[in-house]
Amino acid sequence: MAAPTIKPDITSDSTQAPVAARSGTGDTISRVLHARPKLRLAGLLALPLAWLGVLYIGSLILLFVTAFWTTDTFTSKVVPAFTLENFVEIVTVPAYQLTALRTIGIALAVTVLCAVLALPLGLYMAKVASPRMRAMLAIGITLPLWAGYLVKVFSWRITFMSGGPLDWLLAPFGLTGPGYGTAALIITLAYLWFPYMAVPVYSAFRQIPDNLFDASSDLGAKPWATVRTVAVPLLKPAFIAGSIFTFSLSLGDYIAAQFVGGKTQVIGTVIASNINLNPPLAAAFGTVPIVVVVLYLFLARKSGALKQL
Repeated sequence: MAAPTIKPDITSDSTQAPVAARSGTGDTISRVLHARPKLRLAGLLALPLAWLGVLYIGSLILLFVTAFWTTDTFTSKVVPAFTLENFVEIVTVPAYQLTALRTIGIALAVTVLCAVLALPLGLYMAKVASPRMRAMLAIGITLPLWAGYLVKVFSWRITFMSGGPLDWLLAPFGLTGPGYGTAALIITLAYLWFPYMAVPVYSAFRQIPDNLFDASSDLGAKPWATVRTVAVPLLKPAFIAGSIFTFSLSLGDYIAAQFVGGKTQVIGTVIASNINLNPPLAAAFGTVPIVVVVLYLFLARKSGALKQL
């Protein structure tokens, strides 16, 4: 009886060779990265740093460079010539000065309003509300973040319009709404950015031990005196962290001003009106919010509150 013939498994060898090669390449790369931590860190941060350096910082550099250019009065074309006229104009023209101060004042008003509203709400959510009510309030606070920006702004435009829902609600009391203007703009911006203040304040309240409130009450302090003397100093880092968002976002917003601001001019609206007529002037005016935010961050850092976050 003839012995069976065994055929060599050519297919298995040919398919395993590329797998082994790929595995060897992967092992080599892993060994190289393991032996060089700096190279591993560079590979991990290469893409984020490229995005930050090229798209973000690069665009700001181009904005700053354009601010030193000028516009031909006859052809309305931008001329790449170094000049300080744009910065001199935004510093010396009273209209631009008032616009910058008005914008900073609106951003500060929005920040203060958000802080005043976040304090009692955060206290109630963290120390008084039941878990069910706390969850419902948390959903209510973050609910504005779920809708589109234009939808939220347009809803407030309808609310403040003449004869709109707000006028209808106030009519039985002989009152009317503020209409389009600075007050409507502050309320709208506070609504838009309130979650950025409420969430840090609530989280900070949760971290304050209950025995501090009990001790203050045992010593005879009234509830709001306890909040003012015990809680507010501990909430300082949360207020500053939230104010960075509310202040900077309000400072750079201009769409809300166009919808509900009426004739109120802010930095953003001035930039938008000059972006086609005089781009270098718009670029120069665009550096104002950047400088203001940098100064604000510097003051926040000097206060020492950010170190406690």
